[in-house]
Amino acid sequence: MDPQSLFGICNMAAMVGWLILILSRYIKIADIIIQKGLIPILLSLVYLYLIVGYFGNGEGGFGSIEEVRLLFQDDHALLAGWVHYLAFDLWLGCWELGDARKNGVPHLLLIPCFFLTFMLGPIGLLTYLLIRTIITKKAISYDHFKFSQGA
Repeated sequence: MDPQSLFGICNMAAMVGWLILILSRYIKIADIIIQKGLIPILLSLVYLYLIVGYFGNGEGGFGSIEEVRLLFQDDHALLAGWVHYLAFDLWLGCWELGDARKNGVPHLLLIPCFFLTFMLGPIGLLTYLLIRTIITKKAISYDHFKFSQGA
């Protein structure tokens, strides 16, 4: 499939994913799609296809800003980079929703966080974490990042 067509499909899938996150409180099937991470996983499969099929075909690399600029002159590499953003930002939106439910953050406060996460990734995450801290009146804790011995 040509990069432009795949770009359109991936963008549409991401938009559907964000719409599902926004409407998840009102649509039961949305929770299943979110909890399974279906759309980010599909986007990750497209990313895998692009990396396996096209990585190394162009010039450039990751050693300097000039190499990265050269790398992304190839449409397949550029698309892979874009799909990378789409998949991870949407995965982060799914995490924000689950974390908000666990911590009692009202769904309406998530909508601006979703928009910012979609458009500006880390700024959306910072916004969500700030809102979560204000709502819960607790410092941010990453208990799920604690590793047990032998894991």
